[in-house]
Amino acid sequence: MMVRNVVMVMLFVTVIAPIILYTDRLGSFQVSSSSSGDDFVEDVTAVAANAHTGRLNLLPQESSTTLKEPVGVVYSDNSTNSYPETRGSSAHPNHSHKDGPSVDSMEHVSARVLSTTNDQNLSQTDNPIRQVTQTLEQGNQFMSDLHAKGGGASEQNIDNASQTTEIKNERQSTQTSSRVDQRKPKKTMTEKQNEETAVPDVRVRHLKDQLIRAKVYLSLPATRNNPHFTRELRLRIKEVQKALWEATKDSDLPRNAYDKLKAMEQTLTKGKQIQDDCAAMVKKLRAMLHSMEEQLRVHRKQTMFLTQLTAKTLPKGLHCLPLRLTTEYYTLNSSQQIFPNQEKLEDPLLYHYALFSDNVLAAAVVVNSTITHAKDPANHVFHIVTDRLNYAAMRMWFLVNPPGKATIQVQNIEEFTWLNSSYSPVLKQLGSASMINYYFRTHRANSDSNLKFRNPKYLSILNHLRFYLPEVFPKLNKVLFLDDDVVVQNDLTGLWALDLKGNVNGAVETCGESFHRFDRYLNFSNPLISKNFDARACGWAYGMNIFDLEEWKKQNITEVYHRWQELNHDRQLWKLGTLPPGLITFWKRTYPLDRSWHVLGLGYNPSVNQKEIDRAAVIHYNGNMKPWLEIGIPKYRNYWVKYVDYDHMYMRECNINP
Repeated sequence: MMVRNVVMVMLFVTVIAPIILYTDRLGSFQVSSSSSGDDFVEDVTAVAANAHTGRLNLLPQESSTTLKEPVGVVYSDNSTNSYPETRGSSAHPNHSHKDGPSVDSMEHVSARVLSTTNDQNLSQTDNPIRQVTQTLEQGNQFMSDLHAKGGGASEQNIDNASQTTEIKNERQSTQTSSRVDQRKPKKTMTEKQNEETAVPDVRVRHLKDQLIRAKVYLSLPATRNNPHFTRELRLRIKEVQKALWEATKDSDLPRNAYDKLKAMEQTLTKGKQIQDDCAAMVKKLRAMLHSMEEQLRVHRKQTMFLTQLTAKTLPKGLHCLPLRLTTEYYTLNSSQQIFPNQEKLEDPLLYHYALFSDNVLAAAVVVNSTITHAKDPANHVFHIVTDRLNYAAMRMWFLVNPPGKATIQVQNIEEFTWLNSSYSPVLKQLGSASMINYYFRTHRANSDSNLKFRNPKYLSILNHLRFYLPEVFPKLNKVLFLDDDVVVQNDLTGLWALDLKGNVNGAVETCGESFHRFDRYLNFSNPLISKNFDARACGWAYGMNIFDLEEWKKQNITEVYHRWQELNHDRQLWKLGTLPPGLITFWKRTYPLDRSWHVLGLGYNPSVNQKEIDRAAVIHYNGNMKPWLEIGIPKYRNYWVKYVDYDHMYMRECNINP
């Protein structure tokens, strides 16, 4: 009996106990491995779905250049022993795993995943696969600790572990989604750029293009030989023309426009199949191109002529106004026709303005805008010179609408007895037979193509009076000359304090563009011009000029002007106008002012810089599009309109509206 017990104990110790211990340990480890392995596969799948799949490669690809040397240490289940392993060792015939799908195989997978995704451009913190495996290893370590404690951990500890894992997974997914979201704005910006560069009103353009193609097909012999197709094409042309009508954008098209477009496209496809002579098509298109170019040239010439005609024509309201004022003026007695403060007219210490105009309303705007911004209006004196026709109207307007404390003088140019043809060469030329023939002859085949030189203002001596300022104002030292198409936006008294450094004329230069240089205004093919002036010299502008009359007299500027006018009796040095002789007369006698004093172009250029307009002391509506005409540029009209009282009795009677 004793021997039997001893045998049973030895059998239990040597056989049964190892089996129990091994199966218990193996079962607990399999649970940990299988659960963590499943989580790992799920995490890797999730990352692969959101991240760049080109970086994830679980299969052994020895020939791939992106694979790196796998980690050379493989941990055992106790993480105490390691075995050296070379590239592709898992596929080696002598390599085997006794324990089947053990931790070794899982760690081989982890090591291969980590080595594959460990790119030089990704850090550990930015590698989603590494973050997943680190989380997995931490979870496995935590579960191993629980089993090592004999399963004594409570369910609360397990729940805390699962919550910790969930929080880390949420952080990981948040980081991954944030990196994905960072790429979204780029795509959105690209889409916006594509939308901005898209051709606007593409349907209108397509319909117009179809009309051109249809007309080409209609004129070709192959189409004319096919009556059925010709009728169909004519019908489609009428339908498209009706759909287009006066539409300039897609929103103007009717609802059935798209149906018409598709029907026309089908008909044109038929026409394309009918046509077999490409040479005839090219010939027809070339003829259409030449015809359109000729029509464009004619229309441009007509537009220029009509624009010049409109600029010369006085609106009915502005024609009515001087007539109404003249009638009222002659109803006044002589004492009522006198302006106050006449003693200030020759005081050289005051600020004197010269304004030569036959436009009552334009002159009123110049005076009103200047006085509005003047610091001390009582020290400002306006000398207005007009012609005999508008003299009474001009005086009546300023008698009824005195400019505050400022002083007004209105003169008639006909009263300047010293200004005659024997003294002024330009007066003699304006009355010559050649000049009359130039302006009024009926056959103008050899006349100047530029119609602006036929403007009647070039026949007016008012336009040339600016060259006789010392004779007009003999007792003044400085005078600020203003055109009647300007608006004053700032106080101008600072111009009288400027040192012109011995020059006669202070003006803003206009050489920002190539066509504002001397060669634009003067004939440099004539040796008199080419020897005395520089073709690339910078031009300057009339409209706001400060003149030093003392220097004018010293340098005998008026005589210089007369000499060049006599040389230009046949208009070979320059055409008509006052700027070309001004450039010659004040050559090397002009002081350049800051550009903010005088901004030009509001009468022809719709793209004048808005900031320059806002900070300008004077804005100038030079060009044909005057603000009092219907052809004036709308966005610039308000600068001029705000100085006109449209509620005035005379304005209402003549139906003058903004």
